[in-house]
Amino acid sequence: MTSLHARTNSPKRLILGLCLSLMSSMQPVFTFSALLPQFQEAWGLTSTEAGWISGVYFAGYAVSVALLTSLTDRMDARRVCQFGALVGVVSACGFALWAEGFWSAMFFRSLGGISLAGTYMPGLKALTDRLEPGTTVTRATAFYTSSFGVGSALSFLAAGTVNAHVGWEAAFVVASTGGLVAFGIVTWLLLPLPPPAQQRERNFLDPRPVLKNRDSVGYIICYLVHNYELFGFRSWMVAFLTFTALQNGGEAFSPTLLSALVVVLGMPASVTGNELSLRFGRQRVVIAIMLTSALISFGVALSALHSVLVAFLALAVYGVFVMGDSSSITAGALQSAPPELRGITLATYSSLGFIGSFMGPVGFGWVLDQFSGGKELLDWVMAFGSMGVILLFGPLSLLLIRRGSPTR
Repeated sequence: MTSLHARTNSPKRLILGLCLSLMSSMQPVFTFSALLPQFQEAWGLTSTEAGWISGVYFAGYAVSVALLTSLTDRMDARRVCQFGALVGVVSACGFALWAEGFWSAMFFRSLGGISLAGTYMPGLKALTDRLEPGTTVTRATAFYTSSFGVGSALSFLAAGTVNAHVGWEAAFVVASTGGLVAFGIVTWLLLPLPPPAQQRERNFLDPRPVLKNRDSVGYIICYLVHNYELFGFRSWMVAFLTFTALQNGGEAFSPTLLSALVVVLGMPASVTGNELSLRFGRQRVVIAIMLTSALISFGVALSALHSVLVAFLALAVYGVFVMGDSSSITAGALQSAPPELRGITLATYSSLGFIGSFMGPVGFGWVLDQFSGGKELLDWVMAFGSMGVILLFGPLSLLLIRRGSPTR
């Protein structure tokens, strides 16, 4: 048992293991988005309906994450992660077997959101609970949240590859195996770790202490608009690249492969952003990245005028700035909370923040439908630009915090 304790408590092993677990559990997250144009054609979906199916995954997350993450203040987060991983298996397999239109797809995708709520932030809590406070926790948070991008990229890539060979049903079945891998990693790697006794009866599902914390609220607002941009962007990347190809003579390319590459490029950006935050100040760096990202969003759709390659490069640059503030925002939220409130802080942060994850894909699709549904360049210019407008609320919230906190 001593050697097992030593193995489990190795920081590098813990960080690597939990990052791999997160990437595995995320395999179904973007399977629908990767195949969105195909589903639109097969099921006769409008852009708004397609946005709902993409976004309801994160609505399921938002409504369940408060309960599941708050539970980590009362029980070991390991148990919550195990539950979430198994729900993900049921969700993806159910979609493959029984989804046949808008409403059935909505049901199984929302179930997948419950799975993500049980694995993402509870996984971060399981990791940070087993690390010593300080810079190690901050950097572990950066690597863990950046792994979300790798998991996203693999989700796009696997969906496109499997679908091309054996169809979309098989793509969802293959994605479901990620939950089994995540369950195995968490079960094998993490020894049971009960929470401190004084936390078990406190702050369960009570967000008031979090909402009274000015710093936490600022990072929650940043996370909400960051997620609006991030998931609106990722949910519609494949469709935008498909549109670009049609505008340029039907260039041969794999939109899911290019989307996966765009997402992968965001991972080092997230880690780099956190390192810049440690050196130059978290709020200052987050504000600068968000303002730059908002500015880029107004012009990225114009890349469709040229070629798929130019569109890919534009999306890659935009994706770097979209992800550049990700780990910094999450680390800021964690650092703003006292240890006994970390669980409920992460629960509130995730629950409110992922409202943006749901609204982003839906809002993007809705803007497209206000014009020609994505058939003209103007539709995409307005949809991308709308994300930049929403994003501006993030820097504004942090500027208000700095104004009210003279020591920062």
